[in-house]
Amino acid sequence: MAILESHGADEVVTGSCHLLRLENGKNILIDCGMFQGGVEEKNFQPFGFDPKSVDVLLVTHAHLDHVGRIPKLVKEGFRGTIIATDATFDLANIVLLDAAKLMEEEYRTQYRKALRRGSEKKVRPPLYTTEDVHNVWLLPTQYAEYGKTMSIAKGVKVRYHDAGHILGSAFIELWFKEGGVERRLVFSGDLGNKKAIVMPRTERGSVADDLVIESTYGDRNHRPLKESIEEFKEAVRTTLIERGNVIIPSFAIERTQDLLCVLKQMYRDKELPECKIFLDTPMGIRATTVFDRYAERLSKICQKFYREDGSVFDLPGLTYTMDVEDSKRINDVESGAIIIAGSGMCTGGRILHHFKHQIWNRKNTVIFVGYQAEGTVGREIVEGAKWIKIYHEKIRVRAKIKTINGFSAHADQSELIAWMKGFKKLGRVFLVHGELDKQKALGKVMKKELKKKAIIVEEGAKYPL
Repeated sequence: MAILESHGADEVVTGSCHLLRLENGKNILIDCGMFQGGVEEKNFQPFGFDPKSVDVLLVTHAHLDHVGRIPKLVKEGFRGTIIATDATFDLANIVLLDAAKLMEEEYRTQYRKALRRGSEKKVRPPLYTTEDVHNVWLLPTQYAEYGKTMSIAKGVKVRYHDAGHILGSAFIELWFKEGGVERRLVFSGDLGNKKAIVMPRTERGSVADDLVIESTYGDRNHRPLKESIEEFKEAVRTTLIERGNVIIPSFAIERTQDLLCVLKQMYRDKELPECKIFLDTPMGIRATTVFDRYAERLSKICQKFYREDGSVFDLPGLTYTMDVEDSKRINDVESGAIIIAGSGMCTGGRILHHFKHQIWNRKNTVIFVGYQAEGTVGREIVEGAKWIKIYHEKIRVRAKIKTINGFSAHADQSELIAWMKGFKKLGRVFLVHGELDKQKALGKVMKKELKKKAIIVEEGAKYPL
């Protein structure tokens, strides 16, 4: 009997990692993501399974909470095949190298401090290093093409479909035989917002004996994208006219590209006051280059920009700041700057330096355009914190705080329900990748709209299929 095991993203949003054990002895892992926010300590805990026993790793997309523990998996013995779309491989390399470098830098900083105290032996090494990331790509890899069925083991087939979440993202269909009967298991990965700016619409599923689906926004519907864009434009224009700076924590992949598209359209429509725009995230800069390279897979507006300008995202006044010293100099700009920096959840990165220099100033505006997980600085600010602690220093929050939810790259409650309704055959539904209250809310709507009882996946739980 096939068994589905959950080893992450159970009653939380991060750490996606699910293991399918088949009766033929094959073990297939779907995603191997990093835990973020208040559950980061879980990254250092054992997987709950033997990495050496995994035959195939299927990757839905390149966000850190879906790929962030792959180097750890390899480090601890995984030697199987990794399957993903070509764009996912390109982006995953960027994401993992960035994560490794940040962890190495943090380790070196803590080690120097501990060395002065004589307690250097107590400093925990990073989860993995850049060398560990390079070792990932020494393993066998296989590109998945949307809509093309692949045989990955005897009696086991897989097919990827465009999830519309980020570039290269997919929901995955798996076929396998149990007791001579073929079953189809579908993993949603993260499903896109149908009103997205950069990404095309999510494809529809057809048959699922069992469905494992994300539930990030299972308790709410996004506001209309048009309203969100107008609110964003107004916040930007007002702040710039009043001689302030705009600071935007942004996820390097998808959200950053959305913002650049909006700003580019504002410039074209003469709605953008004279300003300097800084894309201050090395990972975001590299990711933007990858998005440009796959322009034909993006939305129609992105394809139009590319045809006319030779670049989807470049516009006058935009500066890419790869160098640390260039990043520091941004804070010398007293007014008229738009600063887009990572990390999106404010768990580290250059955004914290900008908060330190900018968030105390009443003229400035901080615009949140992405989900802020529990336990993050971003969540504290969104929930109204008057003070935040950055690098052991308390900083007063005086800047205007704007939270604009319509930019989400995730499907909302109504879209999740509509996507499930699109299946011609739908069996059991397992909820993952969502906070418990969101999952319960989605479960209630599922019972009403789909006549189905949601199975909220628990940590370490095993489900016979």
